[in-house]
Amino acid sequence: MDDVLERARGVRLAIFDVDGVMTDGTLYIGAQGEAFKAFNILDGHGVKMLQAAGVAAAIISGRASEAVAVRARELAIAHVVQGAADKVAAFERLLAGLRLEPGACAFVGDDLPDLPVMQRCGFAVAVANAAGPVKERAHYVTRAAGGRGAVREFCELVLRAQGKLGAALPG
Repeated sequence: MDDVLERARGVRLAIFDVDGVMTDGTLYIGAQGEAFKAFNILDGHGVKMLQAAGVAAAIISGRASEAVAVRARELAIAHVVQGAADKVAAFERLLAGLRLEPGACAFVGDDLPDLPVMQRCGFAVAVANAAGPVKERAHYVTRAAGGRGAVREFCELVLRAQGKLGAALPG
């Protein structure tokens, strides 16, 4: 656990996949072909707490969805890359634009397309219901499943490691 806390202490940018991480991975398809996603409110507040503590947030998703754009705006996530066929290229562009090193980044993922980015980050996190190879290569596996509190768990872990969790709590 010491290695996990050390890695979490260095996080300056938290990057999230969406389907299976910020959602439970279920896609609801309407009669007109529109896709609906369910986001966890506790996860969203975790992202807000992380940002308030000075850790930037970003999304890199292989799918493109207006629901993700709306959720990102609600959470004030300024760095959103959707429809990323090559997540590594998106990651490298993001880091270059923010002038960050890979070691200062965390990536929270759940499936095989996330592995190449996870392997380049300083802190690779898999959600509890991630694919086996993703969990095997992660520095930390959440207890909570994607879309069911995994993002919040990750955010609180980073805040705790950085000594900022108490300040993020009300009262």
